[in-house]
Amino acid sequence: MTDVIDRRSPSPIRPVPHIITELPGPKARAHIAFDESITSPSLPRAYPIVPVRGDGLTVEDIDGNLFLDFAAGIAVNSTGHSHERVVEAIAQQAADLLHFSASDFYLPIYAYAAAELARIAPMSGKLRVFLGNSGAEVVEAAIKLSRHHTKRQNVVAFLGAFHGRTYGAVSLTGSKAKYHAGFGPLLPGVYHVPYGSAGLDELEQRVFKRLMPPEEFAAIFVEPIQGEGGYVVPDDAFLPRLREICDRHGIIMVADEVQSGAGRTGKMWAIEHWGVEPDILLTAKGIASGMPIAGMIARDELMTWGPGAHGSTYGGNPVACAALIETVRLLESELVENARYRGAQARTGLEAIMARHPETIRDVRGLGLMIGVEFDSPETADAIQTACFQKGLLVLEAGEGAIRLSPALVVSEEQIDIAVRIFAEAVAEVETARG
Repeated sequence: MTDVIDRRSPSPIRPVPHIITELPGPKARAHIAFDESITSPSLPRAYPIVPVRGDGLTVEDIDGNLFLDFAAGIAVNSTGHSHERVVEAIAQQAADLLHFSASDFYLPIYAYAAAELARIAPMSGKLRVFLGNSGAEVVEAAIKLSRHHTKRQNVVAFLGAFHGRTYGAVSLTGSKAKYHAGFGPLLPGVYHVPYGSAGLDELEQRVFKRLMPPEEFAAIFVEPIQGEGGYVVPDDAFLPRLREICDRHGIIMVADEVQSGAGRTGKMWAIEHWGVEPDILLTAKGIASGMPIAGMIARDELMTWGPGAHGSTYGGNPVACAALIETVRLLESELVENARYRGAQARTGLEAIMARHPETIRDVRGLGLMIGVEFDSPETADAIQTACFQKGLLVLEAGEGAIRLSPALVVSEEQIDIAVRIFAEAVAEVETARG
């Protein structure tokens, strides 16, 4: 059984998960009441967990309950909670320099982190890197750079996509209508088509022929595997054909790897599974193990903008850069490979559950540790997410009726087995309850 040592005292090992109160517990209920009195009501909380510390795949809540975390902060904690090497890198950098804006000055670690991203990027030739604070911020940067370089204004995104909630990014997002409601007008010149090869048919036959010629488009933004859209893996012809369309019309191909990158799929970047090179690649989330940093990696010839055209006060903060550099070392040394093996193990277990519950589970899909389980309805997915939480397993809904499993890449064989067992119990429980 998976165990954890309580770092606050010499008391010994507890199994994980280990639930000792009703959920949410009394301290959690009190904190939630306080939180809801002061924070923005726009925050979409999934379930009532109040975390206070983490260790690997273990999360302890304010009442002392231990959870097995297969959500990883929405696929952010790639090396697990508080990996000792990442913590050490953060502490050493914090002791030297907490902040110095690389937008206006020559911060050494900013360039070192940028060089690491360029080195591991799935693109040939000379590359340049801009560092920001979040996925949405580098999406905005890519919109600006694409328009600036091509002198074109229109962009394409895909239905089901999630690119963020800032104005340009949310204009590209096509996963949920509520993200657009009440905020119009959004960024003009954004066209959406279905995800996959059928969407490229629509792009060429409807958009380019009837609405706007291809010579008017600056960029096409694509998630190689859709994240919030439901962990949707495209057909194998999709990305190579998209690359050809971009080449034919001089359109910049932007791969949004904010959720699918940093080793999650068993390769450093999801797009590598199809052997396609983008013109711009965007990364954030797992690339720094939970520290706020993001990167826009672009071909050198696209970086035609000059000083002041774009910048960020906090982007490439030295402490976050230190976390990024150490995270990349960990990913390359063993974690990308572990994601491949443990992902195959998890899918085998989940497919066995699907075989026992074919009316409830409609699909198990994904690559590496980016796994989606599709259910017969959104209500079923929500009920199973809640049942998992009550049993001490953290998972997260995605898409119309799916649950995503995205544990840290340090996950062990034993932890996969435990999660699959709890997930099976939750499915059976929900199926029995509804008759």
